Amino acid sequence: MPKHLPATLLEACAHLSNVDPVMGQLIREVGDCQLHLQGARYSVLVRSIISQQISVQAAKTIRKRLQRSLSNRHLSPRTVAALSDTDFKTIGLSRQKRGYLRHLTELTLNGTLNFRSIARNPNDESIISALVEVNGIGKWTAQMFLVFGLGRLDVFASGDLGLRKAVATHYNLPTSATSQDYEALALQWSPFRSIASWYLWRSLEM
Repeated sequence: MPKHLPATLLEACAHLSNVDPVMGQLIREVGDCQLHLQGARYSVLVRSIISQQISVQAAKTIRKRLQRSLSNRHLSPRTVAALSDTDFKTIGLSRQKRGYLRHLTELTLNGTLNFRSIARNPNDESIISALVEVNGIGKWTAQMFLVFGLGRLDVFASGDLGLRKAVATHYNLPTSATSQDYEALALQWSPFRSIASWYLWRSLEM
């Protein structure tokens, strides 16, 4: 487990294996956990907005174009704010996503979104409530920010289609299962639901 996460990989995997034999088997099959933070917090949200409703390859192409268009190729609120609508069009961003990025950037620059303050907030639900006030950021994006932007260990996104598929496969949940059913099953993994989620996501690639 990367050193910036507050619990060790051994602690997480031991807990998950002890409380859930199915998860223990997944941990043995997948191997070492590679969960890590994905860069500066503002940039994590920028990448999430760019990636919405397009393929992984298309998102990667747009992110590279964005990086090349920025001053010193540094992704920050100030460098993004300096981009014109023409720049955004050249990069390949839709009008809707341009609006989302401008709103995120504006709220970051004026201090409405203070990522240092957010990182110190121990209440995940409070952070989600603050983030969904940003245009283009919903609950799922906020939950992914908690995991990959803040390194929070106990997040389970019951609406994530990949997680639902993996849970249904390994735990034989019926197609009629609700978000509450998935959340009830995931409670056994607390306080390491993020780690369990990572193993479930990786199991889909095997």
